[in-house]
Amino acid sequence: MEFLVRGATLYKEPGVFISFEETEKELTANVASLGFDLDRLVLRKKLLLRHLFVEPGGIEQGGEYDWEALFIRIHEAIESIDAKRVVLDTIETLFSGLPSPLPARAQLRRLLGWLKRKGVTTVITAERGEGALTRHGLEEYVSDCVILLDHRVKDQSSIRRLRIVKYRGSTHGTDEYPFIIDEDGFSVLPVTSLGLDYVSSQQRISTGIRRLDTMLSGKGYFRSTSVLVSGTAGTGKTSIAAQFVEAACKRGERVLFFTFEESPSQLMRNMLSIGIKLEPWVKKGLLRFHATRPTLYGLETHLATSIKWINAFEPSVVIFDPINAFVSGDNQTDVKTMLVRIVDFLKIRRITALFTSLTPSVDNMGATDLYVSSLIDTWLLLRDIEIGGERNRGLYVLKSRGMAHSNQIREFRLTDHGIELLDVYVGADGVLTGSARLSQETKDDAEQLLRQQEIDSKQFALERKREAMEAQIVVLRSEFEAEKSEVVKNIGIEEARNERFTKDKARMAKSRRSDVSVKSTSTGKSPPA
Repeated sequence: MEFLVRGATLYKEPGVFISFEETEKELTANVASLGFDLDRLVLRKKLLLRHLFVEPGGIEQGGEYDWEALFIRIHEAIESIDAKRVVLDTIETLFSGLPSPLPARAQLRRLLGWLKRKGVTTVITAERGEGALTRHGLEEYVSDCVILLDHRVKDQSSIRRLRIVKYRGSTHGTDEYPFIIDEDGFSVLPVTSLGLDYVSSQQRISTGIRRLDTMLSGKGYFRSTSVLVSGTAGTGKTSIAAQFVEAACKRGERVLFFTFEESPSQLMRNMLSIGIKLEPWVKKGLLRFHATRPTLYGLETHLATSIKWINAFEPSVVIFDPINAFVSGDNQTDVKTMLVRIVDFLKIRRITALFTSLTPSVDNMGATDLYVSSLIDTWLLLRDIEIGGERNRGLYVLKSRGMAHSNQIREFRLTDHGIELLDVYVGADGVLTGSARLSQETKDDAEQLLRQQEIDSKQFALERKREAMEAQIVVLRSEFEAEKSEVVKNIGIEEARNERFTKDKARMAKSRRSDVSVKSTSTGKSPPA
C-alpha cells in the first residue's frame, strides 16, 4: 500500500490496488493507522481500490483455464485513472482450490508479461512457502525483483527484517535490513551499508565542566565524535551527561536524549539536586527525550526507532543512557553490532554522541560489557575511592584520540551548583579524597605554617644583625671622622710652627749676613683624608 500512496503523493503516479482478501472498507480502515488517507486519494482519482472475491471451494477446472476476466478487470481499473502502478494482494488466492498449480503458473506468467507491456510497475504479494520463497515456487522466477520480509522472535522480542533476494539489472545490497511499521508507514534502515568514509571535524565543544575541558587540552571534545562515560553504580555517569546536555543547549544546539532506565520527569527532577535545569530547554524545543525500556522491543527495532527519531529531530548531540541496558543473556554480540551501526550513522551525520555504561566490577574498570572501547574516541572512567570508611568519586581520562589529555585522577563532586573536579592528594600514603584529603591538607597547612614561622624568625634575626652591623659602621665612621679632624688640626699647627721657624731662621741669617740658604722644614704633604 505504501508503494501506491508514495507514488501518488510524491511522484504523481496513480495506482491500483487489487485485493483478493480484504474489502475496500477494510483496507481503508487498516492503513489509517499508518497515516494514509485512502479516501482522499480515491476522491482525487490518485488511487483505485478493487476487491475481487475468489471462493476457493467454488473453483472447478473445466476446459481451458485462463484469467481473462481478471485481465479485463485490471485493464478497466488501470484505464480509469491512467494508473502507473499496480498491486496484487495476495496472488496465493488464485492458486487455491486447483488440483494442480500448473495452469495458474502459466496464467501468472502471462499476466506479468501483459502488465509489463502496458508500462505499469507491478507489485505482487505472496506467502512464504516451506523451503521456498513462495508456496508454489514460481513467482520469484517470473519477477524482476524479489523482496523477502521476515518476522522472527528472539529472546521474547520480535524483529522485522527485509532482504532483497534479486533485482535484475541493478546492483543492490544483499544483507538483511531492519524495518519498522508505525504511524509513518514502512521505514527501512539500511544500516549494514554504513562505512568509514565520514569526515572528521576539527571543531571542539565544551563538556560543560571547566576543569574537564582543561583535562582535554583545555578545549573539550571534538565535535561529531563518540564519548563513553563508564563507571560503577552511583558514580555520576548520568550527571556528566546532563551537564554536557545543558552546555550544548546553552550553545543553541539541539539534543536528543535516549534514556532506558528513568522517565524524563524523574531524570529532570534528579538533576535539579545538582543545579542542572533541563526542563526549560525542553520547553524551548532544544531538548527532547525518548524514554523506553530495552525490553519493549527487539534490538533492530530499537535501532530503527533511534534512527527515525534522529532523522526527525536533527540534533547536534545525542545521549544514550545507558547502553548496557540492552544486554540480556548472551546477546552481547548483537548489542555491539547495533552500537557499531549507531556510531557509524551518527558520525556520518556529524552528530556528537555520548554513551554511558555501567561497569559491573571494580576490579575490571577498563573493560565494558559490550567491549565497544574500539568504537569510542574519548573514554571517561569514573571510579569509587574508599578511604577511612568514606566513599568518594574519582574521574580520569582513559583515552582521548587526537588530543593531548591529562593522566591525573580528579576528585569528582556533585554540588548544588553542578559538577566540580578537585585535585586529589597524592602523598606517601597514596591518593586521598574527601575527608581524608581535607584532614591531610589541614595537617600540611599547619606544618607549612610552622615552617614559614621558622623562616620568618630566622629572617628577622638576620635583619637585626644587619641593623646592628650598620649601626657599628656608623659609630666607627663617626669616630674616624673625629680623629681625622683632630689629626688635620694638629698637622696644621705643626706646619705653621715649621713655617714660622723657617722664617725666623731666615731673618736671623739675614741679620748676620749669612751666605748659607735656609732650608724649609715643611714636609710638603697633606694630611690623610
